Amino acid sequence: MSTNTETVLPALKGWPRSDGRKGIRNVVAVAYLVECAHFVASEIVQHFRGQEVHLIGFPGCYPNGYADKIMRQLGTHPNVGAVLLVSLGCESFDKRGLDSHIAASDRPVHTLTIQEKGGTRSTIAQGVEWVQWALDQLNTQTQVPMAWDELVVATICGGSDGTSGITANPAVGRAFDTLIANGSACIFEETGELVGCEFHMQRRAATPELGNEIVNAVAKAAKYYATLGHGSFAPGNADGGLTTQEEKSLGAYAKSGDSPIAGLIKPGDVPPTGGLYLLDVVPDGEVRFGFPNISDNAEIVELIACGAHITLFTTGRGSVVGSAVSPVIKICANPQTYERLAEDMDINAGRLLNGEATLDELGGEIVDLVGRVANGQASKSESLGHQEFILTYKSFEPIGPSCLPIRRV
Repeated sequence: MSTNTETVLPALKGWPRSDGRKGIRNVVAVAYLVECAHFVASEIVQHFRGQEVHLIGFPGCYPNGYADKIMRQLGTHPNVGAVLLVSLGCESFDKRGLDSHIAASDRPVHTLTIQEKGGTRSTIAQGVEWVQWALDQLNTQTQVPMAWDELVVATICGGSDGTSGITANPAVGRAFDTLIANGSACIFEETGELVGCEFHMQRRAATPELGNEIVNAVAKAAKYYATLGHGSFAPGNADGGLTTQEEKSLGAYAKSGDSPIAGLIKPGDVPPTGGLYLLDVVPDGEVRFGFPNISDNAEIVELIACGAHITLFTTGRGSVVGSAVSPVIKICANPQTYERLAEDMDINAGRLLNGEATLDELGGEIVDLVGRVANGQASKSESLGHQEFILTYKSFEPIGPSCLPIRRV
């Protein structure tokens, strides 16, 4: 497949939701609302190994607006068909508010409180019974046609090395250009790994005001990392041949492709139109919550909370993680890494180094695989059963009007 913008992409199908969006999966999410309920929720999910029952949750007991927003967005994500909430009973999470929010989306939702249900065994038994009921309900639903302009695709890089910015990342950029030309919303991140590229992004912004917002967001990230005394550069990056933060940033920037940047969003903000969006994952305000991208999966969760149906994960050093709720497609930058970890990788972008594929061909392969996964084919991480999930404490201010695309009548 070519990444030519005139390429005719295959028809998609999805699960219709009451808010007008469509999902490419029909997952039952089992969500713990405090770490004390994690074990019980996990045991419920284990009864359905190999089925579309995924574990998510927030471990903290102290309330946090960011965590509440993310859980609400995940509970009503288009890939989620039903939700079981598992509460200990004395945590500060607003479980009634979350339950009501999900119920308002016409999804089956049920809350189990361990302190009121007799403890571990009885709560697990009741949870298993409800999840089975929910699966039976979802099995009666039918899919409907879904357009490419209803698809949200995200990208993240993890375990980057010296090949990442040469092969996998620019290949994703080519795929993004094709997806955007066909109406999809595409999200790249993160401002902490784009330090030094802010003025390149400013020139690509849809409006001067958006360009200024992007510059300010990257400056915030640079200040945050300077305060911590630790940038987004790991020992593994250096071992893999990256020499500086600037070199890593340029490689990360390559994932964005060449399309104009339509908007700047924060975790939990859903793109209102198709186009290219930058996700700012660095908390607002003073440094309070430590390293902002504590793991790749924390960022994947934030991308999913922005409505991402699929995440394109580029890696040079290698990574085996997947995600709950939305499929992860692994694009390996390094041909040697691909050879070692082929069972976890979906696409070998390292073929570019051997002259076996061009960037256009790799971009076309990525778009083709996005279509097949959107239509139900399992990605490698899905087929292996990966459902990693992590949600930590953060704090964000709402985005301003200059961060979003101008709606034209």
